[in-house]
Amino acid sequence: MTRRAKLWRAGAVLFAIINLAGMGFALAMDEMMHAMAHAFLLFVGLGAYLLWRMVTTWATTPSGDQLSQASALPSSSKDSTPKLSDQRIDYLQRSIDALALEVERIGEAQRFKDKLHAEPRDAPPPKKLPPEE
Repeated sequence: MTRRAKLWRAGAVLFAIINLAGMGFALAMDEMMHAMAHAFLLFVGLGAYLLWRMVTTWATTPSGDQLSQASALPSSSKDSTPKLSDQRIDYLQRSIDALALEVERIGEAQRFKDKLHAEPRDAPPPKKLPPEE
């Protein structure tokens, strides 16, 4: 097992211990929603750990089927620098640039909306029309 995998496993164990202790403390304080949040986090962490174990085992198991012929995950291989073609890197760069542009547009719209809400209303209230007979 690599050093990186050992650190992730230690982090998962620490995460589980903290959530178990938090759930016990919340139950002792009679805070059911707080305890359920810790139980949920514990199960999410356990599920993520089991999924990680399953994927790394699948990627590193030598067998004859076509699925396991895929390259190993970077965390489980000796050479952890994946090689991407220039075309894929350019595509990723364009995607990130487009995403950054959209985020900036959303920010500008939010600032404009906040500015409109902050301005005092100078227009007088609408006049009431006399009742028609």
